[in-house]
Amino acid sequence: MLSAKEVAEHSEKDSCWVIIHEKIYDVTGFLDSHPGGAHVFLRQKSRDITADYDLVHSPELVHQTLPASASLGDVDPATVSQIKYLDTQAVTETEGDPVLLNLKDFELAAERKVTATAWAYFESAADDEISKAHNLRAFRKVTLRPRILRNVENINARITILGKSSSMPIFVAPCGLNKLAHPQGECGITSAAGKAGLIQVISTGASMSPESIMAARIDKSQPVFFQLYVNKDIEKSKSLIRRVEKLGFSSIWLTVDSPVLGKRERDGRIKARDNVIFKNNAGSGGIAKSTTGYISSRLDWNDIEWIRNETSLPLVIKGIQSVEDAILAHRHGVQAIVLSNHGGRSQDTSQAPLLTLLEIRKFAPFLIKDKMEIYIDGGIRRGTDIVKALALGANAVGLGRPFLHALAVGGEEGVRKMIEILQEELHTNMALSGATSVAEIVPDMVNASRLERELIGAAKL
Repeated sequence: MLSAKEVAEHSEKDSCWVIIHEKIYDVTGFLDSHPGGAHVFLRQKSRDITADYDLVHSPELVHQTLPASASLGDVDPATVSQIKYLDTQAVTETEGDPVLLNLKDFELAAERKVTATAWAYFESAADDEISKAHNLRAFRKVTLRPRILRNVENINARITILGKSSSMPIFVAPCGLNKLAHPQGECGITSAAGKAGLIQVISTGASMSPESIMAARIDKSQPVFFQLYVNKDIEKSKSLIRRVEKLGFSSIWLTVDSPVLGKRERDGRIKARDNVIFKNNAGSGGIAKSTTGYISSRLDWNDIEWIRNETSLPLVIKGIQSVEDAILAHRHGVQAIVLSNHGGRSQDTSQAPLLTLLEIRKFAPFLIKDKMEIYIDGGIRRGTDIVKALALGANAVGLGRPFLHALAVGGEEGVRKMIEILQEELHTNMALSGATSVAEIVPDMVNASRLERELIGAAKL
């Protein structure tokens, strides 16, 4: 057992030791290959990086990443507390409990709960963040046409997504690094989603292991889907697919809208600020850039074949942004597509997913209500947004950032509260529209003429 002072003597690039959960590790040989940069290890005075590690990593990752020879033993916990080190914990609430009546309230409260670094990662979008704003604005350009004098005493919003039951036509969209929002990470959302009867899609970049997430389910019947970023080393992706299938994940969601990382300046500014503070040259790409370098940019439609050879699970393509590609996905026989521009995080000024849905309605109406399910992800913040998307042909909608906001505000309980609010809004607006079930939400219940003006002529189909 060594003291923290002895560990602190090894704080340079040629000899770097760190403390993680009272264990000492020699990470000298790992500095240059760490996705987040060497400064993550070098900046802590006490060498205890447990707080930073727990924000984004599952407990077992250190053992999976470092060789056994890197483990140097235990540190005397009494000596760690004697050395002050950088505090990276979430800020505390200082003005009383926030009033949480809608999803925007959760967003405002979450910004006060998490670190500036975490907030920049969650909220950043590409370039001028125009697409992020357009995702929200598109829903405001569609108005509702309620039907009256219908018996709407009993509302049932239950549907199936890829054959799995869901209490509402929404799912938890895949988001990485959930532990930046709350120590419970993805597992907190898993438990909340299971209790609410919702389905969660887990990101390849999750901060909790697939094993931990599956263990957090309320029971083994709770369905969980897996979102796949294909690795530059295809064999690693093949191994991952087999791993999650064996664990019991119910489908594979292939993300295709980010062959390269978009320029997320808000995220990059925080990283650049830290580089100045800690006097290093790690670049200014932000958390996203430091955690996505493994993603392949060589994917094409032919890759669907090897994915199918690795698994019999339903295959979903996430990131469709045009009617032309929606038709190609249909021709390749995938079970579902997600209309998404990655929350505006990839290519700025890319069109809103709701506009892509209108493209499909106009130029390829045969896809609507076909065996291939169509989901929409991006800009959904109200029950009215859900009704509009369903009326225009979506089978279900995904929400990403709102679940992170709720997790940051109150962990699992925060997520459950947010789901309850969204469910109440959805049931209320179904009743006001004259629909008692999702099947009764029809195109005539919306006026999309303002948004339709933005449609262009599609290429020859």
